[in-house]
Amino acid sequence: MLLNIQTQSKAITYAGCITQIHFFVLLIELDILLLTVMAYDRYVAICHPLHYMVIMKPHLCGLLILVSWVLSVLYALLQSLMVLRLSFCMDLEIPHFFCELNQVVQLACSDTFLNEVVIYVAAILLDGGPLTGILYTYSKIVSSIRAISSAQGRYKAFSTCSSHLSVVSLFYCTSLGVYLSSAVTQNSRSTSTASVMYTVVAPMLNPFIYSLRNQALKSALRRLFERER
Repeated sequence: MLLNIQTQSKAITYAGCITQIHFFVLLIELDILLLTVMAYDRYVAICHPLHYMVIMKPHLCGLLILVSWVLSVLYALLQSLMVLRLSFCMDLEIPHFFCELNQVVQLACSDTFLNEVVIYVAAILLDGGPLTGILYTYSKIVSSIRAISSAQGRYKAFSTCSSHLSVVSLFYCTSLGVYLSSAVTQNSRSTSTASVMYTVVAPMLNPFIYSLRNQALKSALRRLFERER
């Protein structure tokens, strides 16, 4: 996107498009899996605080990250190879601001049934599965927080997962909104515009959301706002 803005050219090569699909799928899936791992970490911290150091050992943390990377790389490789088997006509115009997987598959001149099956099955397993896990862990977290007697204890427990919950809500609400709206309407321009929310805006906000728990950043923001007044 930045290259297109700089060169004022929207053209991309076939190899560049496949590469873009690969890294987009890899990083989106990695984001989903890491959010799931972080949800499990918050679950252990709040629901089993006395056993946290025993359960979340550095070995387990490293293993969870490694598994997330391996699954993401394999999934991205699978989708890239599935696109490579398709044949395309010359001079295609993709109605999106990047080579989005579904849009590229729909423009193929050959049969795309197998590609669509792989996309939907993978979406159920690798997207729906982690979302189910996140919802389950947060149901347990909410139950544990409600069982805390003191208001200060409930606030402390909630603040532990507030940043992660904000990122999960931002990511899933925007991405689900895009794909649900695309299923209802065939307006590709509005779909591509809405997809900017979870592909560009959400990742840009992540560092700010996670940094809001940093006391030094809070103090700096407070001084900035007081100076503006």
